[in-house]
Amino acid sequence: MPSATRAPRRRRRLHRAAVSAALCPVALLGPAHGAAAGTWSVAPAGAGRPFLYAEGPPGAVLQDTVSVTNPGRTPVVVRLTGTGVRTAFADGRIRVPARTRADVPFAVTVPAGAEPGDLSGTVVARDAGGRTATVRLRLRVAGPALAALTVEHLSVGADRITYELVNRGTTVLVPRLAVRADGVLGRVLDRPPRDLPVRLRPSTRLKLTEPWPDRPAVDSVDVRLTVTAPGGAHDTATASARFVPWTVPAGAAAALAAGVVLVVRRRGSRTAADGRAPGRGGGGPASGGARGSGADEEVPEGVESTGGPVR
Repeated sequence: MPSATRAPRRRRRLHRAAVSAALCPVALLGPAHGAAAGTWSVAPAGAGRPFLYAEGPPGAVLQDTVSVTNPGRTPVVVRLTGTGVRTAFADGRIRVPARTRADVPFAVTVPAGAEPGDLSGTVVARDAGGRTATVRLRLRVAGPALAALTVEHLSVGADRITYELVNRGTTVLVPRLAVRADGVLGRVLDRPPRDLPVRLRPSTRLKLTEPWPDRPAVDSVDVRLTVTAPGGAHDTATASARFVPWTVPAGAAAALAAGVVLVVRRRGSRTAADGRAPGRGGGGPASGGARGSGADEEVPEGVESTGGPVR
């Protein structure tokens, strides 16, 4: 397993190892055959390793070795670089003789502020002609693993539910989501837990949308989202929403206005009838009653014009 060392000593040891690898290449067993002839390759040193692997605490310097094999009949010059994580090679430019393998030590530095979890990188080899070959590098930052997440900013829209997931732990999470909504008359949405097609890295926030095309047209609902992940991560968020079509307020206002007009007109008719009753005995009171009835008849017109635009 790679071990942590101090940087100055590490550089001296890597340099001596590189010189040794250049001066004492490992001869290949047997001649190259077919299409393999003239095609160099890069791989982790040692047999049976599909990728490079290192593990250590934040700030540690870890060592490993990569092999460049040249089965061709002419020497090849290869440059080595690293991506994704900080990588230092004993010699970034090596010359590999024909039918020879060169083992090149290198060091990987674990970021000082890295949280426990997995990081990824790549060792890249490139020759003078522009041909490249790569080896995957997996770096595990040692430390206590903590799985934790939160569901935030939950909102219910016209045809969807939006929310945000935040990874509050130190490990990569693959969350599972369950959705439930209860209306006035009972359950209106019930989706069982399912894996979300996302990988949530530590300290990252992701905004997601849950479609709800068949929501109720008229209802008052309480929506509940439950999110879980391996390692015990769990959180729940709730939100309320009222669904009212835009035609309902206008219709209700029109009905209310019509009701008011009807009541006022009936009241005016009763007043007019009361005014005409004394008129049988004389004209004076009858004419006065007519003026009062006329004044009442103006009220419905005012109410009707005022209530019309209400939505």
